[in-house]
This record gives sequence, structure tokens and C-alpha cells, in this order.
Amino acid sequence: MMGPAHSLSGAAAWLGVGAAAAGMGEPMPWPVLLAGALICAGAALAPDLDHKAATISRAFGPVSRALCEVIDNLSYAVYKATRGKGDPRRSGGHRTLTHTWLWAVLCGAGAAAVAVYGGRWGVLVVLFVHMVLAIEGLLWRHARVSSDVLVWLLGATSAWMLAEVLDKPGNGSQWLFEEPGQQYLWIGLPIALGALVHCLGDALTVSGCPVLWPIPIGRRRWYPIGPPKGMRFRAGSWVEIKVLTPVFMGVGGVCGAGALGFFGNG
Repeated sequence: MMGPAHSLSGAAAWLGVGAAAAGMGEPMPWPVLLAGALICAGAALAPDLDHKAATISRAFGPVSRALCEVIDNLSYAVYKATRGKGDPRRSGGHRTLTHTWLWAVLCGAGAAAVAVYGGRWGVLVVLFVHMVLAIEGLLWRHARVSSDVLVWLLGATSAWMLAEVLDKPGNGSQWLFEEPGQQYLWIGLPIALGALVHCLGDALTVSGCPVLWPIPIGRRRWYPIGPPKGMRFRAGSWVEIKVLTPVFMGVGGVCGAGALGFFGNG
């Protein structure tokens, strides 16, 4: 799928988690719901860091372009070193390593570690990166006609404001993990979820997605998971734009309302 649909699906996924939590009688604080939805929307773009034309590869100028080159080469090297007898030869690393459940878990764990051990500045870095990506994905029409500096400034301002709100007692810095020193440990969850949702979205397209790697399927370790061929679509096609995008928006809206208690009994 393309960037906007990935971001919308990420935001909807976290709002769905919020709705489920509310349904079980453990509602999220609203700042966690909001911050998590934006983080998940940004994280849903991150797996495409192995593609030089992707939104994330352009989002941070020379830094992200250089990182894209490194990730692409790393992904290709891992593919060559681990491919099974049934996996085809290929010339690049797109839709390999970064499109797996293992990468999603590692990204979530790494970001949580940065937030916990990096203190406030670690939290701000994680928030800044994902706010910029959320802006690029959710507000892509405006982001494309704006300068990178303006997008970065908006991302930095959003990150600072969210951190200020979350740091207030009861607002969510210690949501889910309440022991001393575990502030913001939860921040890895929307990041891992966003990456997984990206993979599931790509699995719906013609090429499928090797999300289960390194678990072998038949003679292949990089088996492209997906629905039957007749149910798949090309990235950027009318199915994605006219069907899935409105569905993600509608589901996100309903789940958000549910997470905030609008469907409660009283």
C-alpha cells in the first residue's frame, strides 16, 4: 500500500486497541490514546525504509536517504544469507527484512529502550521521529507542498507538547508499566503495532509480504503471505484509495469513540 493508507491503518489499529481496552474496563488515558495513534500512524511508514522512493526515506533529508541505503543493503544481505531453496534470486532488499514480525518487535523494543534509558530527551527523539512521519502520512497533501523544515518544526512542536501532557500525573507516562523507571516503556507497543499493520497491508497487495520470516513455509523462508491472488490489488489502485482508505477512516473514528467511552452504558 501507499503511505497515506499505511498511516491511516496504523492510527485505526491503535484506536482499536484503545476501544478493546475500554471494553475490558481498563480505558487508556486520552493522552496515551492520542499519542499512541499518532506514533502508530508514523511507525506504519517505517518498514519502507528499505525503498529509496518511500515517504520515510525522504522525510529526514540526507539522514534518512543515507539510512535507507544502509537498510536496503542490510536487508539484501540477510535475504541472500537466509533464503531457502524455493526463494527466488533478487537484486534488492525491499520487502524483506523490514517487512517481518521480527523487525517490528525489534523496532518496538529499541524505541522503548531509547525512551526509558534516554530520559526526557530519549522520549522527545522517539516522539519527534514518529510525529514527522505521522504528518507525512496523514497530512501528505500539505506535507508535499511544504518545506521539510516546516514539517520538522511541526513534528518537534507536537513532540514537545505531547511529552508535556503525558508527563502530568495520571496522563499516561506510566500507563501499563507502573514500576519505578518504567515511564514510557509502553511507547514501543504502538511502534511494533504500526510496523505489523504495515506488513499486513502489504500482504493484501499483488506481491504479498514475508511477514513470518524466519519461519519456513515449504521450501521458502521468505514466503510472501497474502490472500488468494484474485483478492489482491496493486499498491495505489482504486481499491486502496476508494475502498480501504474510507474503511480505515471509518473504523478509526468508531474505535476512537469507543475508546473514549461514547458507547458506554451511562
